[in-house]
Amino acid sequence: MTPKTVAFHTLGCKLNYSETSAIGRLFEQAGYAEVEFEQGADIYVINTCSVTDFADKKCRNIVRRALKFSPNANVVGVGCYAQLKPQEISEIPGVDLVLGAAEKFRILDFIDALSKAPGKGMIRAGEIREVKDFVNAFSFGDRTRSFLKVQDGCDYKCSFCTIPLARGRSRSDTVESVVANAQKIAAMGGKEIVLTGVNIGDFGNGTEVIEGTKPKKEALFIDLIRELDKVEGIRRFRISSIEPNLCTDEVIEFVAQSERFAPHFHIPLQSGNNKQLQQMRRRYKSELYAERVAKIKSLMPHACIGVDVIVGFPGETEEDFLETYRFINELDISYLHVFTYSERPNTPAAEMLDIVPMEERRRRNQMLTILSEKKRRYFYEQHLGQTRPVLFEQHPDKNLMSGFTDNYIKIEAPLDESLLNEIAEAELLEFTAAGNVAIELPIIV
Repeated sequence: MTPKTVAFHTLGCKLNYSETSAIGRLFEQAGYAEVEFEQGADIYVINTCSVTDFADKKCRNIVRRALKFSPNANVVGVGCYAQLKPQEISEIPGVDLVLGAAEKFRILDFIDALSKAPGKGMIRAGEIREVKDFVNAFSFGDRTRSFLKVQDGCDYKCSFCTIPLARGRSRSDTVESVVANAQKIAAMGGKEIVLTGVNIGDFGNGTEVIEGTKPKKEALFIDLIRELDKVEGIRRFRISSIEPNLCTDEVIEFVAQSERFAPHFHIPLQSGNNKQLQQMRRRYKSELYAERVAKIKSLMPHACIGVDVIVGFPGETEEDFLETYRFINELDISYLHVFTYSERPNTPAAEMLDIVPMEERRRRNQMLTILSEKKRRYFYEQHLGQTRPVLFEQHPDKNLMSGFTDNYIKIEAPLDESLLNEIAEAELLEFTAAGNVAIELPIIV
């Protein structure tokens, strides 16, 4: 009997990718064959995001594509959009099943019920419930690096964000469980692990680790990375994103002396203007952010620092925006992720006055995007002529391979299949036409 097939599409963050991969292993264990999205599958699972309106609209497009490839497929929506707007996603033509965050890891139970239902009737996992439990997850096989979930949910109440509504209170895995998952990834041949979560610097919140009969003190993020640093077989760990108020001196100093943790930090800023930071309900001022960047660079001049920033937040005047622009321009950072503010229902920011016109939001986005490219190119230039370790991976062009250095410089080189998923020292030579860095062939494997 031919096994049923399943295909996946993931929208959004690295955390979503880790969870999609974990759901995929559930299907594999149940005897399903995973196929590429375009091949046509019996079941399509779309792991949704709802950070911006664009993500919501993209979900609709993905459903249409799935039914184009397989008109009789059952389409299942899971993830943040499904948690926040179950009725809205259930009304997308072709969607058969909507599962919230508390139900998505029991997807096979609902798939079984769906297969027994007459026709393509809508089945939903009852009322979408608040998610409270931590379910560990990691990705493997679809990318060179593995995304390892260590934390979920958020207790911060940023005025623009729906993530606490979608993912619940902050909660964490245990140190022992995370280490065990890292060891599994190493045994499967993984070379690099990216630690993921909603607010990973808050690791330890929502867990109670028991040793014998005595409660053990709550483990913190620094305790976790110290233990992971001992895992044999993993050459590289990356911290996906960490809040500036949680990126402590202790964390920075540890990464600086570690041989396994990459000199790469991604630290959300959101605004370089303290007025906006206060309105956003962020837990720091721009002065603290500048201190964190200076601390990293004082210990690791070669470190890559990525920055998230939002433009067009309600009340952001031209003067406010230019203050943010100047603040970022003066920071020794490496690249930006620029987000155009979009109103999200049930958030305080959606009710704020002094709305910035969308055309102006886009203009500000473009200005910071150009600044980001200048920052990235300057950072790359500082390292030309150096030799750095590169993890090699597939490139869209089958004649090439790509990869990242430890400090997140993207390289391109002629394909050498023996180097794929291997880390080797390579000399950084010059810019490619695509704006990446060409290398001298690796000298040490």
